[in-house]
Amino acid sequence: MPLTIAGADPVKGTITLVVQEVGLSSTRLCELNEGDYITDVVGPLGKATHIENFGTVVCAGGGVGVAPMLPIVQALKAAGNRVITVLAGRTKELIILEKEMRESSDEVIIMTDDGSYGHKGLVTEGVEEVIKRETVNKCFAIGPAIMMKFVCLLTKKYEIPTDVSLNTIMVDGTGMCGACRITVGGKTRFVCVDGPEFDGHQVDFDEMLKRMGAFKDIEKEEIHKLDTEKPMTCEATKELDGRDAEWRASLRKAMKPKERMAIPRVKMNELDAEYRSHSRKEEVNLGLNEEQAITEAKRCLDCPNPTCMNGCPVGINIPKFIKNIERGEFLEAAKTLKATSALPAVCGRVCPQEKQCESQCTHLKAGHEAVAIGYLERFAADYERESGQISVPEVAEKNNIKVAVIGSGPAGLSFAGDMAKQGYDVTVFEALHESRGRIKIWYPQFRLPNKIVDVEIDNLSKMGVKFMKDCIVGKTISVEDLEAEDFKGIFVASGAGLPNFMNIPGENSINIMSSNEYLTRVNLMDAASEDSDTPVTFGKRVAVIGGGNTAMDSVRTARRLGAERAMIIYRRSEEEMPARLEEIHHAKEEGIEFHLLRNPVKILDDGNGQVCGIECLKMELGEPDASGRRRPVPVEGSNYVIDVDTVVMSIGTSPNPLIRSTTKGLETNRKGCLVVNEETNQTTREGVYAGGDAVTGAATVILAMGAGKKAAAAIDEYTKNK
Repeated sequence: MPLTIAGADPVKGTITLVVQEVGLSSTRLCELNEGDYITDVVGPLGKATHIENFGTVVCAGGGVGVAPMLPIVQALKAAGNRVITVLAGRTKELIILEKEMRESSDEVIIMTDDGSYGHKGLVTEGVEEVIKRETVNKCFAIGPAIMMKFVCLLTKKYEIPTDVSLNTIMVDGTGMCGACRITVGGKTRFVCVDGPEFDGHQVDFDEMLKRMGAFKDIEKEEIHKLDTEKPMTCEATKELDGRDAEWRASLRKAMKPKERMAIPRVKMNELDAEYRSHSRKEEVNLGLNEEQAITEAKRCLDCPNPTCMNGCPVGINIPKFIKNIERGEFLEAAKTLKATSALPAVCGRVCPQEKQCESQCTHLKAGHEAVAIGYLERFAADYERESGQISVPEVAEKNNIKVAVIGSGPAGLSFAGDMAKQGYDVTVFEALHESRGRIKIWYPQFRLPNKIVDVEIDNLSKMGVKFMKDCIVGKTISVEDLEAEDFKGIFVASGAGLPNFMNIPGENSINIMSSNEYLTRVNLMDAASEDSDTPVTFGKRVAVIGGGNTAMDSVRTARRLGAERAMIIYRRSEEEMPARLEEIHHAKEEGIEFHLLRNPVKILDDGNGQVCGIECLKMELGEPDASGRRRPVPVEGSNYVIDVDTVVMSIGTSPNPLIRSTTKGLETNRKGCLVVNEETNQTTREGVYAGGDAVTGAATVILAMGAGKKAAAAIDEYTKNK
């Protein structure tokens, strides 16, 4: 952080800090008002400046480096030196402490990059002007690392001793962490205890600059956090923003925290289990009514440090949208959600909140159930849609820069929304015939009705996002074609559509499908309808292999298609199942059988190639594996057969190889996932970024959306510096 001490008053017990607002921490510090506080200040560190009567001394200061230079100039003058100070900045506005420097210097020379004040040029030009006209005995340089490097290169040419004051990255500041280390004269030194001042001609500035840039990408991402703290363009008014807004403070005063925590968590309204198990297109969860939503919103404590937000990959301002629900401003709650999430109604239904935002709710620490954040998110999004007053996030003026999105899943849609808000010309390329194709495949309508997705896709269209359907990138067109059409950034969000199989005997028997095939036929192609030309197997004894959400979708779909026995076969216990707790609960209510600690080892057929049974081996749990779950261990001799006529494999997916096999320069890992920079989501090919399941393998909607947001910020930065 560009921060330094410029002065101190031991009598008053005060110090003067100079801060330049450039990053997350410095911005937050500059936002403090009189009466606000920071926890503590440690410093100054290291050793005092060596002062003597050198003769004529040039003091070169740049940026906030002028602040620590001031007491040095004062001390040098007091010691009898002739002091010539060179102040430098990009513009006039960045020249600081000029008056104070003139009071303690024999001469002050001002240099600005743009010539808006003083002389036009760099600090080195000002220093060399002095060297050429008179003898200089000593030089001090304090400022940006690159500035000090070139001042030292200059003074070394003229053989003028030069001291520099370094401000490297520090963590501990007391010589215990080693973060601030540099190389001086071929030896490692620690700025916090050995410095901060060193012989500038001995400092390895190139090494120092590299170390100073260690967190450059992270800093770019961190500064984006301010977006959730500052007013968004799609929000109603600035007055409504922030935890300290009057309306939020009034809500907190209306009820004591103990009263809020005493309110029991709301129960979701649901269709009757027996009825819904035969209804393929009616949503199981019916949502909250207004009274339920307001009551649940009152449970939120509006914490000063909302840990729930740490669990949200897209950074939704959770307390703000919930508090808007509490006061009955449901449309404002929806606007808050849409400020950072392109798919709030979808996420409110399918995201594993219990493992993300709700898992970090303060209520849990007190032994209470978490606030039902997911239920409230769904309520706000549904209320807006049903009201007909659907807001469209404001978009910036068009910048005429084209970006392409490959795939219309959650990662691609999240990316498209963020880029559109920033004024980019966004085109989404979808291989299927519907722009909501991927989401429609994954989720049956009893979990996520098509109309919900349609509205959120339509909102993106209103923001200017274009959808190119029936276009297979890698076949119809290539990444190279997109680049030739002047797309400046490309985001690969093609998902993980390649199904995995167990490679056991008999696995290619008739009526054995992947979940991808099964759900595509039923959900996207509507194969279960009487007038559909797409075939699907209506099994009576259906086994689904796996324990994730897709397995639950498949087995619950089979039940709705008339299966008399619909079974889950999973090699671990229920505790290790990755599926949402709600989905497991719903499945049990609907009569789904759970065959746990069972692992298929062979598929049996009836002699005509038709599956008729699964041979399973009983398992027991051993030590945890790399996933943290206990490893299943076979019980020898425990084989038995389950009679089935249909098997659905739901044991995970891998990224489709099409794009990586047709695009040069894209590196992949052993699982076929695209390799990206974790901080920016940039692939190994310039201008091409990737995120979602194409990078991680099959994961959640909200994690994919988070990857889309990260990539959007990175491509925005990339195009601006291109």
